[in-house]
Amino acid sequence: MIAILALQGAFAEHQQMLNRLGEESVLIRNLDDWNDFIDNTDKRGLIIPGGESTAMMRIIRDENLLEPIRKAILEGLPVFGTCAGLIMLDSKHLGTMDIEVKRNAYGRQLGSFFTTDEVKGIGKVPMTFIRAPYITAVKDGVEVLAEVDGNIVAARQGKQLVTSFHPELNEDTRIHELFISMIA
Repeated sequence: MIAILALQGAFAEHQQMLNRLGEESVLIRNLDDWNDFIDNTDKRGLIIPGGESTAMMRIIRDENLLEPIRKAILEGLPVFGTCAGLIMLDSKHLGTMDIEVKRNAYGRQLGSFFTTDEVKGIGKVPMTFIRAPYITAVKDGVEVLAEVDGNIVAARQGKQLVTSFHPELNEDTRIHELFISMIA
């Protein structure tokens, strides 16, 4: 079972993508949901979707989810963060991934765009960027998986995967498949 943080943002699209791949998922909205997931012997991973990182950080603090989520990731729970989820895993927020991030790096909503580019080990994939961040620095142990125009837009560290773009908004399932392979 894969948990999806469902505080705001594109959580439903991630759930639809997992359904297409035959993966069971559960939405996490509060501490009770989280505790039920953590107590489940079939727990496999966590997706932190895009949305608004400041609002999502406030909500996970208000719902007393910050430390339980952080602890689970540090103890090895596989996690996939897209867009705001990438920001939430960085050194200034949950602090589980050794990356530094520039928020809204491509500007406001009008700076949103679509491209197709190479992801290491996968090939060319569709990439939808919406008020997207990018990674400005990585430390040892972080593998860069994709760059667009010289900016890091996908990376992996241990069982943590992040993308600046929204793979859940396209038909291509390979990024989610990569995450699922990290869980196996």
